[in-house]
Formats: sequence, C-alpha cells, structure tokens
Amino acid sequence: MPDSIDIQLKKGVLGLCVLALLARDDSYAYEIASRLSDAIGMGEGTIYPLMRRMQSDGLVETYLVESPSGPSRKYYRLTAAGRTALEGQTAEWRAFTQAVETLVANTTSHADAIAAGAPVEPAALTDQSADAQRGAEQ
Repeated sequence: MPDSIDIQLKKGVLGLCVLALLARDDSYAYEIASRLSDAIGMGEGTIYPLMRRMQSDGLVETYLVESPSGPSRKYYRLTAAGRTALEGQTAEWRAFTQAVETLVANTTSHADAIAAGAPVEPAALTDQSADAQRGAEQ
C-alpha cells in the first residue's frame, strides 16, 4: 500500500483509537502515543494536536496527577460526549470494515479463474448476451 494511503487511513482512525484506549483507562499523552506507536505505527507528534482538539471538542477532559519522579502528569479521561462519540464511531468503523472486507473478499474469484486459463466473460457482458439471445428467440 502506498505510504500516502497508509498514513491517511491511520490518521482517519486515530481519534477512534484514542477514544477506545481512554474507554479502558485514563492515560497521559505520552502513554497514549506509545500504545498507538506500538499498535499502528503512529508517531508521537501526531497525538498532541489531536488531544488538544479532542479536549476543545469536549470529548476528553484532563486532570493532574503528582509524579514521584518529576512534574505532575496531565491525564486524559473520556467525557459523556466522548463515550457517545466512541459508540457512534465504533458502529461506523464496523460497518465500513465489513463493507471493505466484502469487496476485498470477492476480488479473487475472477482473477483466479483467469489465472487457471478458464474463459471468463465479464458479468455485464454475460447478462447482455443472455438478454440478446432471449430477444432473438422471441
């Protein structure tokens, strides 16, 4: 897959991934970035602007937690609006991936038949040929 498509797909689901992570447990931005990096290869620099936008959109809220080894950490947690957004985006994601999977799953049969040397007529031509033949018979 070309990098540009790969990156765009990842960016498109990044918000959903963050919401899903925060639904499991409150977290700070660096920890979220690390999990996303491990899971889908998104870099740390992408997460901070997203977290600010999600906060301004009211999907997450922050609170500070004292750290024994340095400054306090800003933790993020889902708001009620964030949970609602997660539910809606999850439903959309599942419908989208199911539709894509259906399309992808049906792509190999035609190619396999051609590779095996079988004469394969495109479905549209087959339908037209059958219609023409029925018309000639009448």
